[in-house]
Amino acid sequence: MPEDIAVYIGEDGRTAPLFERGKLAVYRKEQNDWTILKEKEFSLSQTPGLPELRKIMTNVRDFLGDCKIFVGLSITGVPYFELEKSGFSVWEYEGNPLNFLDHIITEEENSPIKRVAGECVMNRVAPVAVADGRYRISLKEIQEGNTGITTKQALLPFIRKGEFYELEVLCGHVPPWLEAELAAGNLSGEKSRTGNNEVKITITKKCCCQQ
Repeated sequence: MPEDIAVYIGEDGRTAPLFERGKLAVYRKEQNDWTILKEKEFSLSQTPGLPELRKIMTNVRDFLGDCKIFVGLSITGVPYFELEKSGFSVWEYEGNPLNFLDHIITEEENSPIKRVAGECVMNRVAPVAVADGRYRISLKEIQEGNTGITTKQALLPFIRKGEFYELEVLCGHVPPWLEAELAAGNLSGEKSRTGNNEVKITITKKCCCQQ
């Protein structure tokens, strides 16, 4: 079965942020060449609210069908959360799709091997208890090197389990999936810069007065 890749592109044919006007193109590789299988005009730039935004993302999923790889220049917030929840592999890439589609397919095919090779890294970068209910984790090793795992694989299961009062995350930049998790869940995150190109996010559970 051929592997399809959905790419959000602007008028110049290059990847565009999801909240700018553009179109969604589904690419398929046939006889060593990538061609556009189908495309659709798409815009979130004037979406009035959360219900309408989720309705649009449902339409996007219906349009993409069996395609489960999604690429854009910037994919954050609710769109990222909805794509992840639906089982999409989400990529942020800059440029002409024809210059990176082969690379994405190669990475997707190698990802199961990378997960196995990265099990020891997962143990090394797991959140560490610093006090009762308080944990700390650094994602910089994952972000700066080829560890074979993603920040999401290292941290999301711990966050979803919810067995913490406070979690301090150190990173070079805030991962898009974490931004989406903070925006859509029952968590709050306070960001600050600690120097040396490092960002600290202090994550706590929201109380009733913050809902």
